Amino acid sequence: MRRLITILSPVLAALIAAAGLSGAAEAAANGRLNAYYGQRLAWSGCGSGFQCAKLTVPLDYARPGGRRISIAMVRLPATGRRIGSIVLNFGGPGGAGTTILKADRTVMSAAVRQHFDVVSFDPRGVGASAPVRCLSPLGLDAYFAADPTPDNAAEVKRAKAWMKIFAQGCAANSGKQLLAHVGTGEVARDLDVMRAALGEARLTYFGFSYGTYLGARYADLFPTRIRAMVLDGAEDPGQTLAEFGAAQERGFRLARESFLRDCFRARNCPFPRHTVAAATRRLEALYQRADRAPLRNDGDSRQVNEAILRAGVNQAMYAKDSWPYLRQALTLAFKGDGTAMLALADVNHGRRPDGSYDNSGEALAAVNCLDHPEQRCAYWPVKGKGFTRKVRAHGSPPIVVVGTTRDPATPYELARRLAGQLEHGVLLTHDGDGHTAYKGGSSCLDRQIDQYVITARAPRPGACARL
Repeated sequence: MRRLITILSPVLAALIAAAGLSGAAEAAANGRLNAYYGQRLAWSGCGSGFQCAKLTVPLDYARPGGRRISIAMVRLPATGRRIGSIVLNFGGPGGAGTTILKADRTVMSAAVRQHFDVVSFDPRGVGASAPVRCLSPLGLDAYFAADPTPDNAAEVKRAKAWMKIFAQGCAANSGKQLLAHVGTGEVARDLDVMRAALGEARLTYFGFSYGTYLGARYADLFPTRIRAMVLDGAEDPGQTLAEFGAAQERGFRLARESFLRDCFRARNCPFPRHTVAAATRRLEALYQRADRAPLRNDGDSRQVNEAILRAGVNQAMYAKDSWPYLRQALTLAFKGDGTAMLALADVNHGRRPDGSYDNSGEALAAVNCLDHPEQRCAYWPVKGKGFTRKVRAHGSPPIVVVGTTRDPATPYELARRLAGQLEHGVLLTHDGDGHTAYKGGSSCLDRQIDQYVITARAPRPGACARL
């Protein structure tokens, strides 16, 4: 442990200097951070072969002697000759890694699971790690159903009112102190404390979607502490939130067109005129119809309006396996029954069958408002302290970036940009549909990634491209 502390000191000094500390205060803060890095995790069984633990981190890294929070962690021990731990982040921001990993123990291949403890965690502000909370379930029902395309002054006023209600709810139910410290920069620092607590001199990491943004920020802060890093479904850290939103809109449009072309080949396609333009017009007409008068819902008392329909369609774009269900749901929706579309929207919003919500939507807003203060999040109770700049990760080993050509949420162009920014970025391409690529249909790509994770030797760029 003494060696890790020695290596850590220059980085700690830089962080402390950025916080405006010096002299005796710097020495004291340095010692308190070293104490976090010196902890060891107390793993205990938590069902089905998994083990769970809590990692202690400071709420504010500039004041490590202040409030502490616990980060929930889970691991699936290696099945064979162990190399180390691989840490996964499944995206969001707002994805609860402990829940996701326990729901799918095969998210990594058998070859990787043989050699690595597979570890995931709930980032600060998420799930069981000091979660952000904003509204009651009924409040979230109404918030997620708010009109996404206000057409007049009255509708604009109602939309702004909901933004204010949401922000005030976050302040009241989470507290400004927590809201000020759930940004990606702090999660990246938590990840380095986690690395040390796992007993790893260098981190093996796999990030999906937003997890690529987190991984890229970690790489920029701690480039020499990486053993292997895979960033699948990449974001471009150099973009503003508005630029990312515009790219994502292009990605979802491309994915919808791919869905429609696939639909035209199916017997139960609800679009009688088999052209993308005609089908798109019919879908837009359905949105407008639901905006005027919500569709029928046989499940509960909620209305299936435009916001719900758009959320349902977008949710189905994440995985091609969802397309048959979407065809059936749209067939019913065109007949006035929105019940099946509501079920898709509930998945998108993190609503459970009992009417409760996970906090993914609330955490997403809180993290984005910190990471992207240039957006001036309306009514948000704390100031953002984010960064919109490219990453370099000077001195890192090769980092593998994976892009899918028709990915709706993280368009392929972003993977190319991230790989180009990194000093040692290696781009792998999956010519396919859906969000992220690993274990998504390309055995070639899966083998390339597995070999890299196990050996830490990077593949050739574009090794599995079919463009």
